[in-house]
Amino acid sequence: MSQGLLLDPGDWKDDLGCDETVRYHLDGREILTGNSHVKERSAKMATRNSGDAVGGDTETVAGASPGAPVSKRPARDRIFETARELFYQHGIRAVGVETIASEAEATKMTLYRNFPSKDELVAEVLREQERDYWAWWEEVTSCCCTDPRKQLEAIFDAFETKACNADIHGCPLSNAAIELHEENHPAQVVSVNYKKELHRRLVELTQGAGAQTNDLADALMLLMEGAYISRVTLGVGGPVRAVARSAKALIKVHLDGC
Repeated sequence: MSQGLLLDPGDWKDDLGCDETVRYHLDGREILTGNSHVKERSAKMATRNSGDAVGGDTETVAGASPGAPVSKRPARDRIFETARELFYQHGIRAVGVETIASEAEATKMTLYRNFPSKDELVAEVLREQERDYWAWWEEVTSCCCTDPRKQLEAIFDAFETKACNADIHGCPLSNAAIELHEENHPAQVVSVNYKKELHRRLVELTQGAGAQTNDLADALMLLMEGAYISRVTLGVGGPVRAVARSAKALIKVHLDGC
């Protein structure tokens, strides 16, 4: 095994109040998690850590060779984008701040200067993922004028395409809610509020389409949540490929009575 960076023991106990049971060995390309080898996307990392700075901290990591190129991107951006990718790919509890700082070509001191704790970093990542999801939602529904039924069908058509993407590992906010089930955890609060808003929007659309109760909204939300899990466990060839058809069948039964 190539020589790389092993996390210091102090990083095993993270801000989530749990011992990290996974050690990481980093050589810039691999993270070793138990018996599995997860290939990191070196090209993506290189792209993320390049470009012009737009403000904020920039730094040279201790131990870097004098001739090595220095990233121009603000350290906060590098840390945030690295955390977002690693949390989604490997899980929140499995990734420590030492790993994030190293992969972002930053230091733990810089990480904590920009984010008060790992908990707050996780919450901020989830807020950004929620904003991205609602931007996607607005883009999809804006293509269907103001017809709520057509908007519902368009959402599930687009959702099926989105869920079958090769990089999908489930809903990041659902994943976080499962990992961080402490009621008052800042990231858990973000996840729960997001799900409440998703249900509210489905209720609004289904009632706008003519539903008299919340039954259709409930069924569509359960379908959406289940589709994510099916995608993770059974892949693109599993039931997720039928999520749009299933949604349209539910809509037809509830609104047309047949």
